[in-house]
Amino acid sequence: MARPVPSGPPPAPIVQRLSIRYAKRGRMRFASHRDVARAIERGVRKAGVPVAYSAGFSPHPRISYSGGAPTGTASEAEYLEISLTRRCEPADLGRRLDVALPDGIDVVEVVEVDGKSAALQHDASEWEVIWPGVAADAAARAVQAFLASSSLEVERLTSKGMRRFDARAAVVSLNVLRRAGTEPAAGCAILRMIVRQMTPAVRPDDILAALRQSSAVEPTAPALVTRLWQGPLSGAAEVKTGMNLATEATEPVRPGPTQAARSQPADQAGQPAPPRPELRPGNRPEHMTDNAMCLLAGSAESAPAGQARANEQLPRGARSRLDDTRAREPYGRDCPDARNRATESTVRSR
Repeated sequence: MARPVPSGPPPAPIVQRLSIRYAKRGRMRFASHRDVARAIERGVRKAGVPVAYSAGFSPHPRISYSGGAPTGTASEAEYLEISLTRRCEPADLGRRLDVALPDGIDVVEVVEVDGKSAALQHDASEWEVIWPGVAADAAARAVQAFLASSSLEVERLTSKGMRRFDARAAVVSLNVLRRAGTEPAAGCAILRMIVRQMTPAVRPDDILAALRQSSAVEPTAPALVTRLWQGPLSGAAEVKTGMNLATEATEPVRPGPTQAARSQPADQAGQPAPPRPELRPGNRPEHMTDNAMCLLAGSAESAPAGQARANEQLPRGARSRLDDTRAREPYGRDCPDARNRATESTVRSR
């Protein structure tokens, strides 16, 4: 018996392929890789991008992703490759897609690739880790003990059960970042590491677990992890040079006006609102703890020029627009009108 063939015309041919670098910032770092992929597909449709589709009974957009950052980590270097049925200007497509994507997923760069390139093959990643509650000297001693070890095995629960693997073998370099003028971040350590992609994958959390295991260092809060770069292992030497230059910085980098304007409300005249005050020990809000100051200060120091802070968020206890009950009405929770409507519908059904 012959296999059924889907009816209708065949899919349009691919005429262009684009590589897109995007960032995962703010609260979107808590979204899984699959959720981010769904948001990007919706943004592609909303922006009117002429994306190519696969053949068969269930066509899917031809979008390929590199290894996504683990859930709970931010990233400044996520990559995808999209196939198009009509040629588009990369810069124009990047602007349209950036507007259509939700807050926290920002398009950084769009370039055209040829048919033989391997834009999504990355061998290593650079990570920045803000370790709250750990002094820089204690972190330096833990790093020295870690690098002096030939092997450090850790355990992690995966979908295939408990796995044990060597965290030391995946680390290419590991440094404690020291900068002048980081008084708000005095109660935390900032680590930079280059991690080789292996099978099974070694995550920054695994390396932190190995550091705690070898030196008995315990942070006061979960670490804040950001991926800054990923690419071929041969490019790790350039990243090391950049890390050495970064340790000499004396002034924190401020976010650029373009990214800052997106996160600030506009007043009645249509002009952006004044920027939020700089977070310093002298003007710290009452609700902000030392750990929150540490995390925000570390993000400010590590933000590249012209980019927003990857991990910027409101501390616990701060009021925001999410405190309004109207933001929860579509889910039918914490809203008196929604509960009354649900009760009336239940009574009527009986």
